[in-house]
Amino acid sequence: MDREELRQRQAPLKAQYREDPGAALVTLRAEGRLGTEDVSCSVQTGRALVDAGLHPATGGDGSWACSGDMLLQALVACAGVTLRAVATSLGIDVSGGTVRADGDLDFRGTLAVSKDAPVGFTAIRLSFELDTDASDEQIATLLRLTERYCVVYQTLAHPAQLAASAAREPAA
Repeated sequence: MDREELRQRQAPLKAQYREDPGAALVTLRAEGRLGTEDVSCSVQTGRALVDAGLHPATGGDGSWACSGDMLLQALVACAGVTLRAVATSLGIDVSGGTVRADGDLDFRGTLAVSKDAPVGFTAIRLSFELDTDASDEQIATLLRLTERYCVVYQTLAHPAQLAASAAREPAA
């Protein structure tokens, strides 16, 4: 997709959202099904069914996807798409590259080994290696705007209100 095609696709959406801000509010959904074998949950990603389970550091055998890895993968996907959109919009040629996310976890927290150990990532590092002739200033602009407009990055940086609930499934 080139710069003009991206603008043509986004222009009517931007106009609609300026006129009717409520039209921009969309609820995304994900759903999983608890596994009947092992400690697992199957999640429909839109492209494939992913079976998630315990990470080897929590007793898993490594045959299941780890939800921590999936979180980092979501960050990589969102940041990669956002960087591509920003580069396209600004007319900066990025012919390829690599996006990486690394996150640090102390599994003592999630295994209740230590109340002092946090549950969850304590640090996440996002990095890009870009195949581009862009200047250092342009690359800095790409990074700054990617951080600003990447939904997953911003959600991790400024957590959303989160609520959980549980109920019995309706009887069949």
